[in-house]
Amino acid sequence: MKASITVLGGDGIGPEVTAEGVRCLEAVARRFGHQFTLSHQPFGGAAIDLTGQPLPEATLASCLASDAILLGAIGGPKWSAPDAPVRPETGLLGLRKALGTFANLRPVSIHPALRGVSTLRPEVLEGVDLMFVRELTGGIYFGSKTRTAERATDECSYTVAEVERVTRVACRLARGRRRKVTSIDKSNVLETSRLWRAVCERVVRGEFPDIQLEHILVDAAAMHLIRRPRDFDVLLTENMFGDILTDEASMLAGSLGLLPSASLGDGSRGLFEPIHGSAPDIAGRGIANPYGTILSVALLLRHSLKLETEAAALEQAVARAIDAGACTPDITAPGARPFSTREVGDRVVALLEA
Repeated sequence: MKASITVLGGDGIGPEVTAEGVRCLEAVARRFGHQFTLSHQPFGGAAIDLTGQPLPEATLASCLASDAILLGAIGGPKWSAPDAPVRPETGLLGLRKALGTFANLRPVSIHPALRGVSTLRPEVLEGVDLMFVRELTGGIYFGSKTRTAERATDECSYTVAEVERVTRVACRLARGRRRKVTSIDKSNVLETSRLWRAVCERVVRGEFPDIQLEHILVDAAAMHLIRRPRDFDVLLTENMFGDILTDEASMLAGSLGLLPSASLGDGSRGLFEPIHGSAPDIAGRGIANPYGTILSVALLLRHSLKLETEAAALEQAVARAIDAGACTPDITAPGARPFSTREVGDRVVALLEA
């Protein structure tokens, strides 16, 4: 098939890990006979330095014209001063809004060879296979904001339609898994959460009667995610709660660098990125973990390009690479030699093409 993909390397370690994702895309194209046209565009802090804006018009136009977008990471201290006139994160929120990617999928599973990397006991991790569905274009991140010398406000709001559509995404995913959805809110305090719970209940009972639905408060969810993670299947969250809880869940897998994500809307075009940040403290050192980005490429193949066989082949290559000990320092076993970012990419590409 032919497909156009916009690549946004971003900031910090973003260009390094994205380069390995691109190499895997190119290897998939060679092995399966596809033609992927890649357009590299500035985004985030790098775009601010170049154009004064985190999401230049040309970058947005390329994204809107593409079948999928692959993103590394953005941000860093250089653009985060309290009085900064524009921040990289503004570009990310704007891109999500422009693309209409309201549902963020974040799978979490435990590779058997990495059970010792997590600080949790191996028996707690046995059988963990989670799918977070995070609402991505509403909530406090997109609400109106004010700030004076004495006071600041961030408005959190949700509409019925916003909750309905992301609930349907979670339920459709659950039908292909264990048919269980856990909706996470703070309905004992927040009006937005009370609306969230009521709408979620109505949608599941009325449209997905085969799905087991449970509600849990976000503070309890944070505890049980560590105490009994295998009891969860699909976890449905609003925007900020999902942002926080998925970072916590990365510690089940052993490293923030391992987890991918897919941001999807009503169509097939999506934004694919690892869940980690730009990690400027290790940028340029060749030690960043590219697995989250490579697995995001697998999600890109699956969800935007509908290439399930290719996605599974890439995921299998990642699993075999980890089995063979191709691990960056964040997940290297004691006494083992750590691999560089490039060496991990080399191993995955070689296994994919074998």
